[in-house]
Amino acid sequence: MTDLNDNAQMSSAEKDRGELLLAFNREIRQSSALGVMFSQAVAAILGITSTDLECLDFIFLKGVSSAGQLAEATGMTTGAVTGILDRLEQAGFARRERDAKDRRKVLVRALPAAEQRIGPYYASLAMAMDGVMARYSDDELKLLVDFATRSHAVMVGELSKLKAEPADKTGKSRSNRKTAPE
Repeated sequence: MTDLNDNAQMSSAEKDRGELLLAFNREIRQSSALGVMFSQAVAAILGITSTDLECLDFIFLKGVSSAGQLAEATGMTTGAVTGILDRLEQAGFARRERDAKDRRKVLVRALPAAEQRIGPYYASLAMAMDGVMARYSDDELKLLVDFATRSHAVMVGELSKLKAEPADKTGKSRSNRKTAPE
């Protein structure tokens, strides 16, 4: 009789876990979508594309980056990154410079003016998120950092797979093609 109760509880626990995972997935997706929308709104105010703004954030996070590193981090071609860097330089947000160790390599860094111009648009969000994060213990924050780190690795891998997928003659990847009814 105990076994039946254990199975019923396990089934209930599995159901609860499934519902929890669905709720968490939904919240992560909504947060991601809102992050994209926020980035687009800030980029529009600044007169650049959201892709340019996100690439600039990658540069901020690394401190300095080569075009190749930026292409690898974003899954874009080096040609696309070159166009982005041209626009970021023209907007006064970034500067290219020769690598002191290898003069053949060009590095890009964000200019202080970029943070001064862009930072105010994120100040309120940063303060609000600081309030959210203050509710978590150090151990919980470690767990969240672990989740974010693992999620980042998954996204990089999935982006690489998506970019490697062959396109058909219309330029659509296999996953974007509509199949004919059978």
